[in-house]
Amino acid sequence: MLLAKKIKENISLKLCAVAFLTVIAITGLTIGIVAGLRRNVTIIDNGKQIVVKTIKSKVEDVLKENGIEVSEDDYVSLPLDSKLPKKNENEIVIERAVPVNVLVDGSEIKLMTYHKNVGDAIKNSSVTLGPEDRIEGLKPDDPIVKDMNIKIVRVREEIINENTAIPYEVVSRDNASLDRGVERVIEEGQEGLIERIVKVVYEDGKEVLRNLLSERIISNPINRIVEVGTLATYTTARGDFIRYTQVLEMRATAYSAVISRADPDNPIYGKTYTGLPARKGVIAVDPNVIPLGTKVYIEVYGNTPDYGFAVAADIGTAIKGDLIDVCFDDYQSSVNWGLKRVKVYILAE
Repeated sequence: MLLAKKIKENISLKLCAVAFLTVIAITGLTIGIVAGLRRNVTIIDNGKQIVVKTIKSKVEDVLKENGIEVSEDDYVSLPLDSKLPKKNENEIVIERAVPVNVLVDGSEIKLMTYHKNVGDAIKNSSVTLGPEDRIEGLKPDDPIVKDMNIKIVRVREEIINENTAIPYEVVSRDNASLDRGVERVIEEGQEGLIERIVKVVYEDGKEVLRNLLSERIISNPINRIVEVGTLATYTTARGDFIRYTQVLEMRATAYSAVISRADPDNPIYGKTYTGLPARKGVIAVDPNVIPLGTKVYIEVYGNTPDYGFAVAADIGTAIKGDLIDVCFDDYQSSVNWGLKRVKVYILAE
């Protein structure tokens, strides 16, 4: 009995030893397998780097295991539902999205972006830029700043044809036969026409620039011709209404037929230089000032009655410049006249 008992005890001890060794072997094997499944993962979260060891194979599980949450707007270098590559060293890069305000087409769009510069943020957003559109006040490579405003200016160019009137000019011509202030249209004016090709630039629907590309004249303008009267009118002290083209300030002496040609037997006795009889109404002039044959009206300064109407028909060696010589029918009247200041109105024909 004792022997049988001892044999049973020995068998039990051996079985325990075998079991113990089996457990140790299995545990070691498990530890080895687990150790073999562990990976080194470098997580770079918005520039901050951590290195972890994990047996997780799914990217999302690795991040959760390390308390890292990401939003749908954030960038993750590996898909969340993907498995890590079967290698010892792995890397997961996370770029955090920040809010920015995009002002475009009269509206404000709230945009979440993980891109680092303005150009990439807009390029990868729902906002489509036209070929001429621009970002106001910013460059494409300017960095993104949280809550910044990005204004998009819509730029549109248009080529248009414009027909523009060319104004005519008014050409005035003096007419000495028309009373002063009276106008007479000789030819009506007509506008010309010019065709221009213009590039028009609009920003957000408003015109901001025009560039002339080319132009051609379709028709030239025709000037308007107007005659303007220069003939002045005047009512003399005697009540005579006269029309004149010029008035001259002059000095006047006097002569008579009696002393104009001293010899009565002379064939030209009593005749003027032009052959007219020397009588009242004839005056001697400097032809360089008043041409011979000119009709005038002579107004006298002071209380002396006007000499009146006359014709420039005579000359004299002493009659130069602003001096005239008025003729009287009798010698005494010429003597009484002396020297006077007068206005000589050059009468219109």
